Amino acid sequence: MIQLGAQIALYILIASFILILIRLFRGPSLPDRIVALDLLAFVSLAIALLMMIITGKEVYLDIVIVMSLVVFIATVTISKYLTKGGS
Repeated sequence: MIQLGAQIALYILIASFILILIRLFRGPSLPDRIVALDLLAFVSLAIALLMMIITGKEVYLDIVIVMSLVVFIATVTISKYLTKGGS
């Protein structure tokens, strides 16, 4: 039952991944694209977590933890750069 729910959630996340890619390429401004890139990274991390649930391999958890920290630090750094006047 959990496998079926995880597979349905995986398909929903893949659809949202495609929609986020469209927003990333068509974003009207740089901050919109940065938010889309951040969301894209976290949706891909959610996909990795669902793959961990489906396959049962726990190695994905280590990857998700490290990547979430890297993505968070990168987002904060880019946001700080944009508020300082860089464009």
